[in-house]
Order: sequence, then structure tokens, then C-alpha cells
Amino acid sequence: MELNAIDFQIRRLLSENSRIQWKELGEQIHMTGQAVGNRIKKMEDSGVIKAYSLVVDELKLGLPYTAFVIIYMKTVGHGKFIDFLNERLEVIEAHRVSGESCYHLTIKVRSQEQLNLFLNATLSYGNYALYLSINEVKKRQSGLNAI
Repeated sequence: MELNAIDFQIRRLLSENSRIQWKELGEQIHMTGQAVGNRIKKMEDSGVIKAYSLVVDELKLGLPYTAFVIIYMKTVGHGKFIDFLNERLEVIEAHRVSGESCYHLTIKVRSQEQLNLFLNATLSYGNYALYLSINEVKKRQSGLNAI
């Protein structure tokens, strides 16, 4: 599906507030709510819009620590490691990457103790490097908002 300027406006407004009513969204871009709804449905059907998300305040949930873990695998048995990642609730994101390391993880934990337990569990798969977030300076909510 090829998007035009109106579709990009709709996508931008939805990324700012995915719960916005179609009528309200239409008023902002000078269209009817029904016309906006039709465009949103086309973007959903074509896969441009894959999902709507929920932004949670992790501090209120008691998850004050964000850590970035870089994994250097010991073996080529990546399947068991991927299973391990999928079982761990602390793992927010996991990417297999090119270069010297194998995986880059983003994890959220409640305490340094929970972080240590997670890191100890990863040692059976490989070595790691750890980077702690000291300040979040930008959070990308969805997609390419600049487009």
C-alpha cells in the first residue's frame, strides 16, 4: 500500500494517541470520521498498522532499572538461548545482531539482585557485557514518526 500525506498524518496522530476517536481525528485533518476510519482499516488490512500499543510507567510498576546486555554466545546452539529469552519476563527486547556480539537485549528489573540473577542465568549460554541506563533521553513510541 502506498501512503499519501493524509495517511501519514493519520498514522502520526494515532501514534500519539491510539485511542483517539475517528471523529476527533477527522476534525484535526479536515475529514469525516467515517473517511478516517476507512483509511485506518485499509492501513490495518495491508499491514501498515500492525498493532496498537500500551505505554506503561515502569517506575509505578516497580521496574526502575533498565539494562542493556550484549551476549557473546559460547556455542552455535542458539535455539535454547532463544527459548530462554522467551521465558524471561525481564527481557523487553532481544535482537540478533551482526558484528562481534550475537545478541543485544533490553531488560527491565526491580533490583540489582534480580539483575544479578538474570546475568548469572545467561552465563550458561555465553559471556556478556552490561550497560545500565542512567537517563532515558528519548523514547520512540512507534514507527517512523519523521516520515
